[in-house]
Amino acid sequence: MKKFTRKEIEISAKEENVRYLRLMFTDIDGIIKNVEVPISQLEKVMDNKMMFDGSSIDGFVRIEESDMILCPDLSTWLIFPWESENGKIARLICDIYNPDGTPFAGDPRNNLKRVLKQMEEQGFTEFNLGPEPEFFLFKLDENGKPTTELNDNGGYFDFAPTDLGENCRRDIVLQLEELGFEIEASHHETAPGQHEIDWKYASAIEACDNIQTFKLIVKTVARKHGLHATFMPKPMFGVSGSGMHFNMSLFNNQGNVLCNEEDELGLSKTAYHFLAGILDHALGYTAICNPTVNSYKRLIPGYEAPVYIAWSARNRSPLVRIPSSRGVSTRIELRSVDPSANPYLAVATLLYSGLDGVKKEMEVPKPIDRNIYRMSSEERYKKGIKDLPSTLHNAVKYLQEDKVVQEALGEHIYRSFVSAKHVEWAAYREQVSEWEKEKYLTLY
Repeated sequence: MKKFTRKEIEISAKEENVRYLRLMFTDIDGIIKNVEVPISQLEKVMDNKMMFDGSSIDGFVRIEESDMILCPDLSTWLIFPWESENGKIARLICDIYNPDGTPFAGDPRNNLKRVLKQMEEQGFTEFNLGPEPEFFLFKLDENGKPTTELNDNGGYFDFAPTDLGENCRRDIVLQLEELGFEIEASHHETAPGQHEIDWKYASAIEACDNIQTFKLIVKTVARKHGLHATFMPKPMFGVSGSGMHFNMSLFNNQGNVLCNEEDELGLSKTAYHFLAGILDHALGYTAICNPTVNSYKRLIPGYEAPVYIAWSARNRSPLVRIPSSRGVSTRIELRSVDPSANPYLAVATLLYSGLDGVKKEMEVPKPIDRNIYRMSSEERYKKGIKDLPSTLHNAVKYLQEDKVVQEALGEHIYRSFVSAKHVEWAAYREQVSEWEKEKYLTLY
């Protein structure tokens, strides 16, 4: 990340006619929040004197301890590529601090920084992430409200006229490139109305910042095309849901520690231990990587999403895949994460889980190079292949049993997250779905 100085930001704001500044941060649910101030407050912002009411943000603090400080990360200075009548809008991503100047334990970005410091204490220097987020485009109605009406019937890698979202997707890519994203691929995905845009990997914090920026740009550009972009994991029945595969690599001063050219698969002992940790804690971190009731409508057999805890360097049916690139590009791809996940929390738990495997020198199970979806339950049992949790309720129960994943979150975030998910599950259980009415109303 470019390290902007205060002076550079002041000059940039003046030269580009910036009139408003968004101070952005992410709550525990992964939702982007912001406080907008006129650019006249820039000096106050950079002096870390901008306060807000933390009690109004889900999972933060109680009303009697509500004052929080927004501390901007100057490397995140960015001017949005659209202009209002009065001038441009810029943003700074902020870390949340307590009034006494200490990092707020409930801030997901601060928490990831804490985990990264522990990574450095284990002798590693960097953790890189390359995400692959998918999303759907739906039409807006005459009142500008989202519908579930698709704007195309395209399939995987289709193009116009079948892929009617092509122009919108192209504009998204152009705006992302204008903001400094290095786009590697952009295409229509498997389901009608579904799209994917991939960009170059980055270090953990920057990668998570990029995911949040990406979501904001996608939604903004889509609306200009009369469309609604959603990162809901499974917005439609009968088609594949949206995932956000995480490609992860770990470095020390000598380079990528996952690579060993002399190994049969080109992987190092550290890679196998890290992979073992990812598999060992899969049940525990699923609630974080798939945090909504809807997430588990995607994690079912038959729709390309992983359901079984296994790994392979060859096929794509297990939870974890090892892509074929080696050398500096050696990486571990986790396929279960979906785009509703808070990226800062997901990365913190995955890194911590992998490091636990390295620290304990965990042995990785044998790879599964067959299509697991075609294996019987007896075959899977004999090979020790476990299922991912089938509901948010079960996933939270596994989280409550995994002390390592809890440590990755820290006590404040862990307790707030579990409490929120209990409320979410209770509200879901009370609902009576259309499927139930069609199935049982006349039958009983």
